Amino acid sequence: MIQRIQTVYLILAFAATGILMLFVPLWTTAAGKPFFFMQDQLYTVLLGLTTMLSIISIISFKKRQNQFVLNRLNIILNLILLGLFVYRSLNLSGEAEVSEKGIGMFMPIVAIVLLVLANKAIKKDEDLVKSVDRLR
Repeated sequence: MIQRIQTVYLILAFAATGILMLFVPLWTTAAGKPFFFMQDQLYTVLLGLTTMLSIISIISFKKRQNQFVLNRLNIILNLILLGLFVYRSLNLSGEAEVSEKGIGMFMPIVAIVLLVLANKAIKKDEDLVKSVDRLR
């Protein structure tokens, strides 16, 4: 149901983790080569899981509680991914390995914000359905 705002938020979160990460480098190495997430297997698996959870959450629009739980799990995975990015950039900063941080490191933050907004909209819909059921 594309007319629901949480679906739009989820599609944007999918775009941030699934589509933009393919084109945006995480950082640039000291040799001047861009480092993409596909060059590390752990990053590839975590981004694949977050993308898959976003798609499953979009598809399960009829089950709001499941959608809410999937979004929370997706937020946790994005926090883990962000932590790994920050650890790698702080631990190996300078001219040793990572020379310039890229915008790709901040894509999990964008996804987390969009997933939180989607969860707020899902909760609002759930509260509306519960209030209507009380009137019956």
